[in-house]
Amino acid sequence: MGIKEHNENKTSAEGVLRFVKRWGVLVVILAVSAYGIAHGWHQEFTLSNLIKNQHLLADYLARHPVLTPLFYFVVYVLAVALSFPGASLLTIAGGFLFGWFFGGVLTVIAATIGATLLFIAAKVSVGATLKERAGPFLDKMASGFRKNAFSYLLFLRLTPVFPFWLVNIAPALFHVPLPTYLIATSIGIIPGTFAYAFVGAGLDSVIEAQEQANLGCAAAGTCEVQISALITPELIWAFAALGLVALIPPVIQRFRANSPK
Repeated sequence: MGIKEHNENKTSAEGVLRFVKRWGVLVVILAVSAYGIAHGWHQEFTLSNLIKNQHLLADYLARHPVLTPLFYFVVYVLAVALSFPGASLLTIAGGFLFGWFFGGVLTVIAATIGATLLFIAAKVSVGATLKERAGPFLDKMASGFRKNAFSYLLFLRLTPVFPFWLVNIAPALFHVPLPTYLIATSIGIIPGTFAYAFVGAGLDSVIEAQEQANLGCAAAGTCEVQISALITPELIWAFAALGLVALIPPVIQRFRANSPK
């Protein structure tokens, strides 16, 4: 092998290594997510299946009090990192199995870790590429976002309008510091997480009412319980109000900056 050929092979190997380091994790996440959705994994996350298997899950928890929450934790981290639909249902399941407090705490930690994994993967790949090729407009937008990143992230997390996966990725494109992302994410998801955990903790009474109207529906998986019926419009408006409160600091800051000296 000549020196030229050796150098070309070395350059090629270095290029592949750079590609894997930058894009590898994100490619794996997207591939696994696409595979799971194509095979209907997310379709197993249904309220009917949760109700149908409630006794099986409760029995497994009684026999494996440590392994069950650990398994739930890992599944939740992966579900968020892979941007799988059904995180709200998993949160309800956590409240149902472990109670609103422990289920809520477990979910907040798992969701934060899963979101952070996706954030890091996006920041290393897409975020780094955009930073290299960004024009003046994107640079200005990113700079403005970073100045009030904590408030903006709280608003995005608290307001139940934006897809969770999008809020996980968007800050990476604006080069938000990891500590800011971690703190804003963990705080911002607390209200929604505990609201769904409360719903899960009270699911027994809902199932009991359904059983009275339709005997045997729980075991058959035919109880007519919709998540939309459990999460009231008033609760959604409360989240939106919290999100608006999070925007008060940057609004005041801008007002002061524009006011005459």
